Amino acid sequence: MFNTRLAGTTEFRAGENVVLAEGTYQGTRGVFMRLRQDVNWAEIRERTGVVRCHPIAWLQHTDPVGDTAS
Repeated sequence: MFNTRLAGTTEFRAGENVVLAEGTYQGTRGVFMRLRQDVNWAEIRERTGVVRCHPIAWLQHTDPVGDTAS
């Protein structure tokens, strides 16, 4: 059985830049691709081109690569 209720309130859209803010691979940057069937998990394409699944709760929005505005 899959969880169809999103745990957090942060919404991600395909193509948005994200970073893993928690977990084993903390600091890994990538691009949000889609939610999994269990909506508490997401697929992101990491900078190496590899697509991996991570808990949505670990993701955080990030500025586009190369954007230094603060």
